[in-house]
Amino acid sequence: MTQHTARSSQHLINWDEIDDVLLDMDGTLLDRHFDNFFFEEELPHRYALLHGLQLEESRDTLMAMYRSVEGDLAWTDLHYWTQRVGIDVVAMTKELDHMIGFLFGAEEFLRHLRQLGKRVTIVTNAHESGVAIKVAKTGLDQYVDRIVNAFEVGYLKMRPEYWPNCQRLLGFDPTRSLFMDDDENCLIAAKQFGVAHLIHSAKSSSQLPPAPLAQFVSVTGFSPLLSRRAVI
Repeated sequence: MTQHTARSSQHLINWDEIDDVLLDMDGTLLDRHFDNFFFEEELPHRYALLHGLQLEESRDTLMAMYRSVEGDLAWTDLHYWTQRVGIDVVAMTKELDHMIGFLFGAEEFLRHLRQLGKRVTIVTNAHESGVAIKVAKTGLDQYVDRIVNAFEVGYLKMRPEYWPNCQRLLGFDPTRSLFMDDDENCLIAAKQFGVAHLIHSAKSSSQLPPAPLAQFVSVTGFSPLLSRRAVI
């Protein structure tokens, strides 16, 4: 797999200057293809059958629902969506868990961080019900020190209120921390809080082309990060 950065200038990640590694889950470590398929294809299909709609009409209806709570905890609350759409989305997640998996190279990267002795925390917007299913399927928890979902913090990661609350919860030093995510707004919020090292995961889905960002160092895979002084 070809792996590159979005910027032509080189950026140095010196792991000796980093104590805490904060990693997004979906789209950074786990393949976002599952979530894209679930919310953009399968749930609209089942909602259409339930309400006698055409697929496109069903998809448009659900997309409007998603946007109506974007940025709020309800956005990722599986129990909220179960009640709102009248379909058990937790049971659906379990039913489709064969689609859940790591992005290419993610496990090697996590092993590398363990060898470097870093404290590794998953910081995810996902609801604890979804996290539990994905952990059971992948064993992700065995690679990290802790998994923190947004409901523990009280906000989603793109909200400025998230980061001081997350820091109080975890006790990390922003100046000696690295945060990696596929969501631009989450990276912006972390930057505004003062997290020193920010990496954008440009290849969030195995089924979509990379989508690098101009304002952040974007990587399409993990191999550029697999050294003590990573030039990316």
